[in-house]
Amino acid sequence: MRSMVGLALVLLAFGVQAQEDESATPCDNVETDPQAYECALYSRQSAERELNAAFNDQLDRIKEQYSGKPTRIAELSKRLRDAEAVWQQLRDADCKVETYAEQPGSKAFEVAQNTCLAQRSDDRSEYLQSLGLQ
Repeated sequence: MRSMVGLALVLLAFGVQAQEDESATPCDNVETDPQAYECALYSRQSAERELNAAFNDQLDRIKEQYSGKPTRIAELSKRLRDAEAVWQQLRDADCKVETYAEQPGSKAFEVAQNTCLAQRSDDRSEYLQSLGLQ
């Protein structure tokens, strides 16, 4: 039962994403627990790549916005890095709560963990992209 709930969550969270992307992904036509595991792992890795890109883009925007002002660049970049570190702690704590019911090391735990990390990374990417820095 629990694996079907996990499968449903993965399908709900990532089904739309798979439809939007024309290339084949492990999230296309997820019907089994092993497929759900592969989809969650793929989603986590994709979300983390996008998060890293959004973070680096934000650092680039800081450099552009404050060009010629190295002190401002250093200060705002440090604030962004500090905020990212605190966010990572919150993300990890939230995911520990969300995965509590699963046995660590099990596939169900891995699916829940990867799904949580993917969702949090997607949310953080959107936040970073929304910052008023240009």
